[in-house]
Amino acid sequence: MSLGSKMRAGVIEGCRMPVLRDLEGQHEWHLAEILSIREMGNSHEYYVHYIDFNKRLDEWVTAERLDTSKIQFPKKDTKSNKRNNDSRHTSPDREVMANGASHPAKVAAAIKKIPKIGRKRKAADAGMDEDSQESSDNAPRQTGSMTVHVKEDKISRIKNIHTIEVGKFRLKPWYFSPYPVELTSYPVVFLCEWCLKYVKSLSCLRRHLTKCQLKYPPGNEIYRKGNISFFEIDGRKNKSYAQNLCLLAKCFLDHKTLYYDTDPFLFYVMTEYDAKGCHLVGYFSKEKESTEDYNVACILTLPPFQRKGFGKLLIEFSYALSKIEGKTGTPEKPLSDLGLLSYRSYWTNAILDIIVNLKPDNGQERPQITINEICEKTSVKKEDVISSLQHLNLINYYKGQYIVTLSDEVIDGHKRAMAKRKMRIDPKCLQWTPKDWSKRGKW
Repeated sequence: MSLGSKMRAGVIEGCRMPVLRDLEGQHEWHLAEILSIREMGNSHEYYVHYIDFNKRLDEWVTAERLDTSKIQFPKKDTKSNKRNNDSRHTSPDREVMANGASHPAKVAAAIKKIPKIGRKRKAADAGMDEDSQESSDNAPRQTGSMTVHVKEDKISRIKNIHTIEVGKFRLKPWYFSPYPVELTSYPVVFLCEWCLKYVKSLSCLRRHLTKCQLKYPPGNEIYRKGNISFFEIDGRKNKSYAQNLCLLAKCFLDHKTLYYDTDPFLFYVMTEYDAKGCHLVGYFSKEKESTEDYNVACILTLPPFQRKGFGKLLIEFSYALSKIEGKTGTPEKPLSDLGLLSYRSYWTNAILDIIVNLKPDNGQERPQITINEICEKTSVKKEDVISSLQHLNLINYYKGQYIVTLSDEVIDGHKRAMAKRKMRIDPKCLQWTPKDWSKRGKW
């Protein structure tokens, strides 16, 4: 029996064992779960998820990196297996896969056969589970470009695209994205950076570029300052672009699962302009009508532009729209780990900017402001304002009332953070009028 056969006989999907990871040249053993096994000639490769690490680090490894002496086999759960088998025929994800609908148009058709599920969401409060945004029968809502992932199946846990080339960048996807199955066998998937159409080869891309007339996203430009522009794209009028954008975004978003009903959504695409055109930097989507005051459904800055201030610019833009609407807003939960960090940083800066610049009036010893006034000035929802102040340990109870206490350290840290923010949204450059979608029929 060959080494590969011996390894396959001992290692099965679902088992756990230490796996050797390469961390910037340093090799360390970490407990990992085997999610899938594939044959590679006379040997095997194993797709592993490192326990307590983000899924973006999941990878294929060879047998030499497995420590089978400490293998942990999965426990049998007959009830769970039976329940999973019974649910295969009723899951929207499985119905789509069973119908062979791998192309966006086919997926959209398959989903339309599934009855619409009413939304029933819990109010956001301190005890709310961030993953509990689903209908009463535990099925995902069907009306979104990116909706909350209720249950992961085996397929969606494994990265299926090796590399994506869009414009001058080659990107390594972090997560699964439901591109057509035939594309998963190619080493590189090529995307037109203007319309985001996906093709299998560079020659196909070159042929497409001779026909593609776009040099910027297919929507209305509502903001321009310097080389930064924002375009508003209607998910119903520009469905193909919106679907392709969601496919690309899913490569870098874990907590969302993708459906192709983009009609109820607006997409705000941020671009960087040069002599060739407006290049995609990031985007956020927003429901045309949101009963929960969500001002962002899904948000992403592409990896080449992360940690450069573009994420905060996207967030600031979403709140600039909320200010024009005269509302407070909040992003749809759950946020990704990077999204939560960006939002918490933005909320902190926005709130402290208001408090630090307060001046006492009417002869008062200290300046005073209420939580509601902070919400009104920042357009940040009350729950997010309170959670941010609590996270910073700034709220104290003193002589029968709650007060916000700012130390010199907090103020200095805030000033340093604001000094680093070279890019800011200029409200004077925003040309946008909100629409009342409730009076526009089916959008």
